[in-house]
Amino acid sequence: MIEKDAQSALKETIEGFRPDIIGISVRNIDDQNMENPRFLLDRAKEIVSGCRSLSKAKIVLGGAGYSIFPERALSFLGADMGIQGEGEVAFPALIERIEQGTALSGVGGLFLRGKGLQCKRQYAKNLDTLPLPDTGLWSLPSQKEDLWMPVQTRRGCPLNCSYCSTGTIEGRMIRKHSPEAIVRWIVHWRKAGVRHFYFVDNTFNLPRSHAKEICRKLIDHGLDIRWWSILYPAHVDEELVDLMSKAGCAQVSIGFESGSERILRNLNKRFTPKGVRLISEMLSDHGIRRMGFLLFGSPGETWESVEESLVFADSLRLDTMKITLGVRIYPDTALARIAAEEGMISPQDDLLSPRFYLAKGLEDWLPKTLKKWNTTRPHWML
Repeated sequence: MIEKDAQSALKETIEGFRPDIIGISVRNIDDQNMENPRFLLDRAKEIVSGCRSLSKAKIVLGGAGYSIFPERALSFLGADMGIQGEGEVAFPALIERIEQGTALSGVGGLFLRGKGLQCKRQYAKNLDTLPLPDTGLWSLPSQKEDLWMPVQTRRGCPLNCSYCSTGTIEGRMIRKHSPEAIVRWIVHWRKAGVRHFYFVDNTFNLPRSHAKEICRKLIDHGLDIRWWSILYPAHVDEELVDLMSKAGCAQVSIGFESGSERILRNLNKRFTPKGVRLISEMLSDHGIRRMGFLLFGSPGETWESVEESLVFADSLRLDTMKITLGVRIYPDTALARIAAEEGMISPQDDLLSPRFYLAKGLEDWLPKTLKKWNTTRPHWML
């Protein structure tokens, strides 16, 4: 990620280490930009090819992006095998079986190129049985002030939003690290000089009791940190916002996606614009900056619902606004089924190459409208 010359770095490392197995994590498939999409697997394919030219090691894929397309990405990238989902248990088990020359069929979530899934993926119910990222594996940059350290406190999402791939990546059951383990890890980095943290959980406030306990423990340690999180705009109360503020929360991202109740129902969102407004006001009252997200063009979107969302977003007076035009279609989602029924995609389309849903009748009007709004609102990003 930080190497200016990735191929040279690969060569130096592989020739110095002579690995038997190489693991490659694939986080993103594309940049989700409908107007000018960047397909990111071409770069990953260069890395796989570079490893192939330098070593006879078996190449194993993993990561969030890979887990959405385990068979197709494995074929496209030309690796030997891949692990869908959590790798903390499965990858060491795979290494052990390869080393011992025993059957690979019992490794959870393992795909072999050309042979498909070997064993149903498995989930750790208690994340404290898995290690948090080893703090000894990363040398901190000299300029720590600009570093935002990612923290994941939980995995899994039961919300089942119509377009979302999180359930495919992490499963639908919420599983947690204990607040004690999370705060202990943050304390280590604080002692090392890191002051900024980013909670990367797709919804920090689910479950709300877990979020509150993390905040209480951060407050008890008096760490003098600043952090950022993503809130689902429901299951938020005054106590949680107050605790977040006192624990050092500087900004939250609020993915409310639309200001139209009808569109929110279509997206299977479990909140209302009224609820979003109340939460936004609570955050503002406690001095927490707010970044909003709007997602335009989903099933049922009309000129009227677009205007309704724009007026609603303006009324919230957010600090920053991110607008997305068109919805990336992922496999095994309600959106993919709708797109196939409407003839936007074929039921056989594997969707690895980015495909987007944009409600019919908005193809010309919507991009022009959003660009016009964006030019008069410098804190909005399109």
